[in-house]
Amino acid sequence: MDGASGGRLEGKVAIVTGAAQGIGLAIAERFAAEGARLVLADVALEKGRAAAERLGRGAAFIPCDVGDGAAATALVAGAVARFGRVDVAVCNAGIIHTAGFLDLAEADFDRVLRVNLKGPFLVGQAAARQMARQFAADGSRGSIVNMSSVNARLAIPDAVPYAVSKAGLTQLTNVMAIALADKGIRVNAVGPGSIMTDMLKVVMHDDATRRRILSRTPLGRCGTADEIAAVVLFLASEESSYVTGQTIYADGGRLGLNYTVPVVDGA
Repeated sequence: MDGASGGRLEGKVAIVTGAAQGIGLAIAERFAAEGARLVLADVALEKGRAAAERLGRGAAFIPCDVGDGAAATALVAGAVARFGRVDVAVCNAGIIHTAGFLDLAEADFDRVLRVNLKGPFLVGQAAARQMARQFAADGSRGSIVNMSSVNARLAIPDAVPYAVSKAGLTQLTNVMAIALADKGIRVNAVGPGSIMTDMLKVVMHDDATRRRILSRTPLGRCGTADEIAAVVLFLASEESSYVTGQTIYADGGRLGLNYTVPVVDGA
């Protein structure tokens, strides 16, 4: 998969963090199909290298701990060294930790916010500095997409740091969008609902959990990583050229629901 001729990201260079699997990998695959040259970033070295190899000569893998400022700077520098520029940055890397509020350890709270909130700040800032230089030099415009969640607005009592980090990411997206508008950079976010990743598949093996998840989703099914990638592509491309500071919730209608819906067996 070496990129499509005339795709929506033809000639663009994109960084995708957390790209070794799941939603991040689906985004990278969609971008490659639309003509982008790609830098995949992750802490999962073997999976990340294998993913970049599958995507072909227009893709590279750079190991990156997004919560480390030096690593974030090196990631962007590596993308520029390999492809000459950065036009799109997708801050997708994220982790979750579950524990009751009274039992949650300070170290676990810090660990989740370091990846989920500090990571998009550091990678976004490093990418924006490069995009701003490009805008000043040739007028080219950049796009940053943060990966939020419906849990930016909906609380999960045993996933405190995750929900807090995603709520913080909403405001970070707003602030970045305003701060970077005059530098030719748009900043938006995507807030997925229940997406059928490997993690959710494990949970959905339990029928009671499956029914609870589907009962809060009006469309009656979980979303797919490809569906989230399609929204990210829209925000990364010129199709969304007048959209900035927004979070698009791809959640099957969940946020608007104030009751549960019947679940059809076999859904």
